[in-house]
Amino acid sequence: MFGRKKKAAAAADEASTAPDPTTDAVDPAAPADEAVADGATGPRDSNDVTDVSALLDLGALLLAPTPGTEVRLEVDQQSDDVTAVQVADDHGAVQLQVFAAPRSAGIWDEIREEIAEMISGSGGTVESVPGPFGDELRSRLAQPGPQGRTVFAPAVFAGVDGPRWFLRAVYSGSAAVDEGQRARFDEVVRTAVVVRGDDPRAPREMLPLQMPAGQQRPAATEPEAEAPVDDLKPFERGPEITEVR
Repeated sequence: MFGRKKKAAAAADEASTAPDPTTDAVDPAAPADEAVADGATGPRDSNDVTDVSALLDLGALLLAPTPGTEVRLEVDQQSDDVTAVQVADDHGAVQLQVFAAPRSAGIWDEIREEIAEMISGSGGTVESVPGPFGDELRSRLAQPGPQGRTVFAPAVFAGVDGPRWFLRAVYSGSAAVDEGQRARFDEVVRTAVVVRGDDPRAPREMLPLQMPAGQQRPAATEPEAEAPVDDLKPFERGPEITEVR
């Protein structure tokens, strides 16, 4: 992911230090106070959380969507894999993805530079600023508009380095320009729990996401709006979004 700039040394480090032993209208679970006990900020690692029963199980991500939002799963139409999770309302959204990272160091600093270069190289604007989860990128992505004009879509890229994992959050719509509108999506990120698992994985390998238990996936439908930025091709349309009822 993120341009596939994998280093052999980092991959070897990850393997050697492995421990021993699409619009988806999913009913959101109630926020779980257990996941943010003692005033800790998140996202949290599953090993640090004792009770996740109230969280929505999406595989590598456990979420507590806020009231008034819905969960949407982006699905690769060729592999049928869930590639990202969106939490959205009528005005904005945050897209979440989680990836493996080496035990020795975080990867957000490097990835942030790569994303900034991609945005600037494609005619957009970007600046690095402090955010709720550390340094983030506030950008305007250049996209083709009507009558051959170029339009600029606001997006905010945030990242969190965890123990052997990295979470990326991309805010779009009003959540990318209005702090008040963004607050509810920050809470989703803050209360998220990442399930890394014990399997050795190459740095930047996407951690597997899944449909919630008991949900069935119908045929894919065209999304009504452009999906948030995809990590490999940030200026092209992302995976189709499937609806779960």
